[in-house]
Formats: sequence, structure tokens, C-alpha cells
Amino acid sequence: MSHKRHLSTAFFAVALALLVVSAAAAQESPYLVTYDHHLEEPGSLEIEAFSTVGVTRAPMPGYIAPWVELEYGVKAWWTTELYIEGQSTWGDSTIFTGWRLENRFRPLKREHRINPVLYLEYENTNEASRIQKEIVGHAGDGPESNAELRQERSHELEGKLILSGSSHDWNIAGNFMVERNLSASEGTEFGYAMAVSRPLSRLATGNECRFCRENFDAGVELYGGLGSSERFGFAQTAHYLAPVIAWHLSDNMTLHFSPGFGLTRVSEPALIRFGYSYEIRGFRDTVASLFGRRR
Repeated sequence: MSHKRHLSTAFFAVALALLVVSAAAAQESPYLVTYDHHLEEPGSLEIEAFSTVGVTRAPMPGYIAPWVELEYGVKAWWTTELYIEGQSTWGDSTIFTGWRLENRFRPLKREHRINPVLYLEYENTNEASRIQKEIVGHAGDGPESNAELRQERSHELEGKLILSGSSHDWNIAGNFMVERNLSASEGTEFGYAMAVSRPLSRLATGNECRFCRENFDAGVELYGGLGSSERFGFAQTAHYLAPVIAWHLSDNMTLHFSPGFGLTRVSEPALIRFGYSYEIRGFRDTVASLFGRRR
């Protein structure tokens, strides 16, 4: 499939997602890359299992990169999250690629038209990491084996400025990313992510219905790299346009799916993301009561 056909397919999918939506607003967005201003409820734990499937161009082999997230609401203004990730490359091997610890802080208590959130993440991974939760810097070079990549450790700090708000039942979010590799002398890398979404319906049918429109959120994300402090800009950077959809199976269970389409020659043709999340509400109180009973 040609580069132009990839773009037309992406824009058609986005247009379809936006045309079918109706009025509603949701607290939880369907995004898989972009962050909005909603944090985890204090004392609740969300367990998430996701994967990124990379559809690549020869001679780069395809891959699947699964990861697990444990997201905990420490305070109403503070959410912390632990990532554990791996990667399997076709015709190569399956390896553990590392872990990440992120924190999000919301400085303003009340809801505003634009709500800022500050994000800080520490990454302890190797160069075989492929989950691509963020796209920063310039596109990578040619293929290397997992055996070579796993020897190159990466200790990185990443910061994000998250701006998000809800208007007329739509959520709109934008992220600006800054990433610094503490293990190398390379420059600071930059990236961005933007997204918009809304539920398919807010009107409940009144019956038990898994396929009703109110159980689905739809939207679109646009994300990519902005070069580095050594060469800022769009040259040799990857960018993706990705329709997103979330299916709420219950009040605490959600399925996510997002096919991302590469927009530049150095982008991978497609990044297919999917996953499942389960929220344990009142997790802190449940654990506290268990330990209290033991005493």
C-alpha cells in the first residue's frame, strides 16, 4: 500500500469515528498515547494490560511489545503509575525490556476551561523497548538484534506539560514532551501528542446492554517527534494519526483499541495498540481493613 493510501485510510477512519458520535461527556478518555487532565480516584488501583504491534517496512522485522500498568490514586491531585514491559520480534527473540515509574500532578483543584497537569517519569529500560507510549526525537536507524539492543541500558527522565479540557461534551487534550537520556551525552529530545474524543451516547437504554452506544467512547490522536536540542524540527521525525475507541464492559472494565497510521516516510506503516483495564475502587480502604483485621 502506498504512502498516500495510508494517509487516506487514516483520515477516513478518523472522519468515520467523529461522524458517528453524539452528545455525552466521559471522565475516562479512550486515549492510548495522549494524557488528559483526569487522574485516578484517590485510593483506587487500576490494572491495565496493553500491547503495541509494529507493522514495519523491510528489512525491519515486525514486533509485539506488551506492557502492564499499575495506576494508583495517591491523592486527588496526584496519580502514580508503574510500567513493566517486554518485547517480541518476529524471527528474533522475546525479552524483558525494563520498567518505568510515572507521576502526574494536577496543581488546580477545580475544573477550568484548560486544566494543566505536570508529568514526570523515570525510565529504566534497554534500547529494545518498543511499547512507544511516546514518540520523541528523530526516527531510529536500521535493524539491530535484540541481543545487541538489550546490552544498551537507558536511564531517562521524561517530563510533559499536559493541557486538557472539556467543552460541549468533547474532551480536547494536548501534551508537549521533553526527554533526556541520563546514560548518554545525546541532546534532549522533544515530542507532542494531541487528541479529541467523546462518547457515542449519553442516553442510557435502561436495559442491560453491552453493545449500546453509551458504552463506547471514540476519538482520534495525532502524535510524533519534534527532533532534539541538537536539531529541533520535523526533519527525520515519525508522526502517527490514530483513531481510538474504548468499550466499557462494566463500570470498572474497559477494552481499548487504536490503529495508528504512519504519516511520514520514516514512520512505521502502522502501530496497532490494544488492551484491557480493570479498576479496583476503594483499594486502599480494602487493604487497610484487611491489615486491621489481622491486628
